[in-house]
Amino acid sequence: MSLSLRLLGVGLLGPGLDDWAQAAPLLADPAGWVARPTVVPAPARLPATERRRAGPLVKASVALADQACLAAGRDPAELPSMFTSSTGEPGNCHALCEALAAPERLVSPTRFTNSVHNAAGGYWHIATRSMQDSTSLGAFDASFAAGLLEAAAICADRATPVLLVACDVPYPEPLHAVRPLPDSFGVALVLGPPGGPGARLTLGALSDAAATPCDDAALEALRRAIPAARVLPLLQALARRRAGPLQLDWPPGQSLALALDFA
Repeated sequence: MSLSLRLLGVGLLGPGLDDWAQAAPLLADPAGWVARPTVVPAPARLPATERRRAGPLVKASVALADQACLAAGRDPAELPSMFTSSTGEPGNCHALCEALAAPERLVSPTRFTNSVHNAAGGYWHIATRSMQDSTSLGAFDASFAAGLLEAAAICADRATPVLLVACDVPYPEPLHAVRPLPDSFGVALVLGPPGGPGARLTLGALSDAAATPCDDAALEALRRAIPAARVLPLLQALARRRAGPLQLDWPPGQSLALALDFA
């Protein structure tokens, strides 16, 4: 069984990758790519109070979602959403652990509210006043592929476009020592039912085939270092308009088959 989708819009943020328009030529020809630290923009869509409270993951996720919806020409309030992350908001996790280790054990309500895995999706739907449903999940290093599969299932079941956002940000020490993510990276895709012009994705079965690597050593190092960056081989193929099969990382020993073609 397979699931086919049309790619309607892309958002991207990562080291030296400011958005999809700037990044696409660099992914097509990585010789000009310089991996400078990721700059997470302040999302204009969030009111000032929410911007102050939101952590890097929420800010990056909202900025990514805005990019993809604008590129797709879709009203954000009309899109069901799928937010996926292997880390959630690690800064809040760190702060809560510190608070619980202190003698007073006083937990900030704001920190607790922002520590839950669906914080990014919650902020996005509040900001867009969307009444559509939202799902949040984490699947360790396979979080992007798991989110893509879930978004594809929603799209196929409802025959409606879906917003997918995958984002990871680094942990502070001492958690960074055991889960070292070198920088922030995120991608957003607006996916629609098949039919019409543009890029089409077809998801296939799980197998024991190896995940598709990037053909540039530096990009491959980034792909392996940050779970959300497992999308990079797909983005390279999109930037080059190169149709063909790909394998996306799934839990250890497996991969998810994906085919890309252009109408």
